[in-house]
Amino acid sequence: MGRNPAHDARNAAILRALALGLWALVLLRSCFDGRLDLLLRRSFHPLVALSGVVLLLLALLQARWAFGSAAEAPSGRPPQTRPPKTRPPQTGPLAAAPRATASQDELPARSRRLNPAERRDGWTALATALLAALLLALPPNPSFADLAAQRPPDEGSAGELSFVLPPAQRSLTDWVRLLRSQPDPALFDGDPVRISGFVLPMPNQPPQLARLLVRCCLADATPVGLPVRWPAGRPAPKADQWLAIEGRMALEPGPSGASLVVVPSTVRSIARPRYPLEP
Repeated sequence: MGRNPAHDARNAAILRALALGLWALVLLRSCFDGRLDLLLRRSFHPLVALSGVVLLLLALLQARWAFGSAAEAPSGRPPQTRPPKTRPPQTGPLAAAPRATASQDELPARSRRLNPAERRDGWTALATALLAALLLALPPNPSFADLAAQRPPDEGSAGELSFVLPPAQRSLTDWVRLLRSQPDPALFDGDPVRISGFVLPMPNQPPQLARLLVRCCLADATPVGLPVRWPAGRPAPKADQWLAIEGRMALEPGPSGASLVVVPSTVRSIARPRYPLEP
């Protein structure tokens, strides 16, 4: 017995519906379990949720078409045909040569040939479904330190800030923007600091405490950081470790002049925040 073309088309449609449904589940689950906060800026989350809903509707339509066509498909048994009428063979010089006709066994064999494009479409749907299943089982866990090491540092404009928070309420990115807007570091000498971020190794320098700034997603992320005078006699913090630091700003001389450095009074390890990306 050969393969039924109707069954092959139905199986391919089921695989497409499965792939669309799994990708819809990946997008919708990412919007609610927090994994999307590691990859994309929050203002774009509704677009991802809408895309998941659209994919889910397409999966339902594809599944309805697949099972609907299966219900309308023939049972697969060969149709009963009447035996053809035969004429008595002609003899003599006027007798016509027998025409070459395909046998009943050959016709179904030809109709059972699979279209290479349809076979390729089925394998593609299966591969995308497996990839979506892997994403559901293995959530992303990006290394911010590795990503920051491969990106140029943020060199945003150092314009005037319209509003300045009190020192103890400034985040790490607030401090970076404030120091860019005020060229005199002595203005902030001794100010209290309460910041958090991940440890970013620096070439030929002590590690910094850093954050990632994004306009859309991790694809355009750029790191910003503050130098830290880590406590002496303690091992250097590990890369990508999230820390909360309380301390003060202090002037530190350098080759290009005095600059501010964070002098911590307390350093504690924290879990990665739910919203680690900053606009």
